[in-house]
Amino acid sequence: MSLSVLAVDDERPALADLARLLRGLPLVDDVAVAYSGSEALRRLSERQFDALFVDVRMPDLSGLELAGVLDRFANPPAVVLVSAYEDGAVRAFEVHAVDYLMKPVSRRRIEEAVQRIAEASASAHHAQQGLAAPDAISPREDGAGGAFVAVERADGQSTRIVPLSSILYFQARGDYVRLVTDDGRFLQRGTLAEVAQRWTSHGFHRVHRAYLVNLRRAVEVRPDHGGTANIVLADGSLIPVARRQVADLRRRLRM
Repeated sequence: MSLSVLAVDDERPALADLARLLRGLPLVDDVAVAYSGSEALRRLSERQFDALFVDVRMPDLSGLELAGVLDRFANPPAVVLVSAYEDGAVRAFEVHAVDYLMKPVSRRRIEEAVQRIAEASASAHHAQQGLAAPDAISPREDGAGGAFVAVERADGQSTRIVPLSSILYFQARGDYVRLVTDDGRFLQRGTLAEVAQRWTSHGFHRVHRAYLVNLRRAVEVRPDHGGTANIVLADGSLIPVARRQVADLRRRLRM
């Protein structure tokens, strides 16, 4: 899925930097700009955008006020607020902003925000099309003693073949499951309970209500407060281990 984005800021140098970073991302297809809240509102009424990156403080119509107006739209864009100040972060939740970025905005934070928007758009697309497709996150044999899973990319245009050996963990995301691998992250329809049923025999272990990890990629279990722990994966990820799972996890790792 390629995203169309409207970037808004009354400070032209900041807007130019923001637009440049957005245009450099593979998931972003089109970036339009507006130099005020009123200009942005006019553009939003003329065409559909997938995302709005908007400065919080602007003289005529602030980013927060603009985000509030979008509630009246039939298909409002996802909103990412941008600010040099932290005092708008709480209000960001009130206007259902996807993210809150602090200036100077880094490429990494913009990538995270865009990925979040792409995942949400893909989820909405699946829901509209009725694509439950639990088999999309089922392990399959490749005929040569290996296993893989076929996942749909965030752009919705292609399918990625992911070897089991490259999978680090699954994370629950409501009615979806995020698959984290060496090469990227993929959002698939389904629940973690469904995934655990299919993947436990392939060396995966549910260490937490929100996480299922590939034990073949585990390198360490670190004790934490209150009898809990963290499991360290090969890429350095720290995954929480629920207290009731610690003893069982240690037993499985010693097998």
